[in-house]
Amino acid sequence: MKPNVDRPSSWVKYKKGLCENCSAGCCTMPVEVEVSDLVHLDLVSEDEAQDSHKKLAKRLMKEKIIKSYRHGTGFFMLEQRPNGDCIFLGSEDRRCTVYEKRPKVCRRFPEIGPRPGHCPTSRQKRGAQK
Repeated sequence: MKPNVDRPSSWVKYKKGLCENCSAGCCTMPVEVEVSDLVHLDLVSEDEAQDSHKKLAKRLMKEKIIKSYRHGTGFFMLEQRPNGDCIFLGSEDRRCTVYEKRPKVCRRFPEIGPRPGHCPTSRQKRGAQK
């Protein structure tokens, strides 16, 4: 059964060890990051972070790293692949390719999100999926 990230009521309660059989359901949700996350990911220099975020957003959109920028909140929306996966999700192993540098929102999930304390994983073990 494929996770339904759009239906938080279908999510399972997070418990220790759940990530060991991760289906990367959370990595298919839109990810909003701050400029500090972009610096931490080595996508933006400290100097660039001090300049115009609008100008920075234009460059990152051209490079297909972000898909939008909200001036009012200061959040950048990371780009997603056509199938909805995060651009940093490995296509073969479905593991985060920037795990040590991942954005704060990813580090805090599932503590925060649409349904805190719950995970949009399938109820089957990863190896049992077809």
